[in-house]
Amino acid sequence: MLFLLFELDRDRYALDAADIVEVQALTATKSIPGAPAWVAGVTERHGEPVPVIDLAQLALGRPSQQWRSTRLVFVRYHDAHEATLASARAAGDDETDDVDTPARLIGVIVERATQTRRIEREQFADSGIATPHARWLGPVASDELGLIQWIDVQQILDDDVKALLFPQTEPHTR
Repeated sequence: MLFLLFELDRDRYALDAADIVEVQALTATKSIPGAPAWVAGVTERHGEPVPVIDLAQLALGRPSQQWRSTRLVFVRYHDAHEATLASARAAGDDETDDVDTPARLIGVIVERATQTRRIEREQFADSGIATPHARWLGPVASDELGLIQWIDVQQILDDDVKALLFPQTEPHTR
């Protein structure tokens, strides 16, 4: 598997490249009043608004530093509930009458995103530490430089933040 590697302070992390749509230089976001501090705001990609998560703020309680290597990574986000419904529909379960919902995009700000690396899934192992308030922290793998922790972008948003960023209302019209 191919991963985008990045750092938060001195620790290394990885995002699965299969989830990544685009990596670009960090750009300004429009803030969302009332959102948690780790929701950096919203930006625009190809004319569509995309919510942005500041991973340093989420993980460390501080805003991402503006390094040259700080990046805005657009990733596909599949709501776990929606994925379960889609699987049930694919299996022919008539109880699921919801319309298929495509993956949404979220932007994730990461620091020191300087390389990609192939790491086989089998190289990752459970960290041995339960992180119920950071479900997005996945298993770890090691290389010559130490440990790398897999970040599961599908687990970043809790239900309250999903409701804030992806409200189930009709589009706003004037």
